[in-house]
Amino acid sequence: MVAVPSSSPSTACSSAGALVPIGAGEEGVRAATPEDLPAIVALVEALRGELTPMRGGRIWAVREARSGPADEVYGALLLDPAACVVVGTIDGVVVGFGVATVEPLADGGKLGVVSELFVDAEARAVGVGETMLEGLVAFCVREGCVGVDAFALPGHRAAKNFFEESGFTARAIVMHHAFDTGDSGGSGASADA
Repeated sequence: MVAVPSSSPSTACSSAGALVPIGAGEEGVRAATPEDLPAIVALVEALRGELTPMRGGRIWAVREARSGPADEVYGALLLDPAACVVVGTIDGVVVGFGVATVEPLADGGKLGVVSELFVDAEARAVGVGETMLEGLVAFCVREGCVGVDAFALPGHRAAKNFFEESGFTARAIVMHHAFDTGDSGGSGASADA
């Protein structure tokens, strides 16, 4: 069972200009609320299920992916004034979610980071992801960020193309050398890490 936070959600992203209905009102994007937590947890599980088997996904799952029970981790994000959590809906049903946070830079500036942006496979290509991203970017602009970073695994062409079509460009490439630890079932890295 998913524990729903009893406090009100952060209003950090509730006033983003892009958090409005899409098209004829059947699809929409809005700030997430505690009532959305069960749907977000289910989408987090789908995100992990999709990315973990991909090239680079195994290390992503144990390094970049948020650790801890999803209901607790994302419940806390919903209440964090420094985070923007949005959901995308079709006919009122949550089919996607996104998270942006702000990180301080060494020169005193701020960088926006879209750490998660996921739409259920059956709800893709109708504009939900694009509008969620617009809302997250608007949050980062309001927070005074110098730019926004987002994440795509190597070989995840659809994610790379999605971000490029939204005006993102690569600013760094992470190189990795995996070791064969001989651990066939544990958490050791593999050649596909």
